[in-house]
Amino acid sequence: MSFSLNEMEATAKRATRGAGYCWGQAEEAAKATRWLCAQGLDGASSLAALLSLGFASNPSMHRPKGASGVWTGEVALCPLSVGPLLSDSAHLLDEGHIEIHDLAAPALLLPFASYAARALNCAVAVEIDQIEAITDGVALSAPDRFPARAQRVVIHRSADPVSPCAQHTRANPTDADWDTLTTFAHRTYAPATEESRLLGAGAGLSDND
Repeated sequence: MSFSLNEMEATAKRATRGAGYCWGQAEEAAKATRWLCAQGLDGASSLAALLSLGFASNPSMHRPKGASGVWTGEVALCPLSVGPLLSDSAHLLDEGHIEIHDLAAPALLLPFASYAARALNCAVAVEIDQIEAITDGVALSAPDRFPARAQRVVIHRSADPVSPCAQHTRANPTDADWDTLTTFAHRTYAPATEESRLLGAGAGLSDND
């Protein structure tokens, strides 16, 4: 399946909201998914896997306990909570590294690392269980795949050059991942009522034939 990045972003936003996240996190998730797809990574798969975990039912359990030291939570951390915190805490990378333990869907952290790189005007490296990605805020140098869950993520400034991934203008989710996203997205649609059917297109209750 192939969709424009605009279509991917819109569906990702509704899907995230349908999964129970607030609209602010849904917007962040949509931008992150689009960014990954533009870099040639499977953002749809990462988001579909995350939403299927049901973290939105108890978000406080999946947030870091604090921004100092090692970032941990009661259980697996959610990248939609960790990511914005990383963006806001980019200045910590001037002092050393940021370490995160037990992070679900870690690929979704990469767009937020790019925001940090832009804020610092430098390249930022993200080591996900020994798999390294580097971003300068625009381009990304990364392998094609990342684990579904990371035991340890380390983020730090990098002096290494970025070898950009080829940019993509379309997203190519699998049928299964797209179905997952659209299923969540449909939860945001109001159910039809007799009044809405009468106000909508078509003959309603009348028969003009």
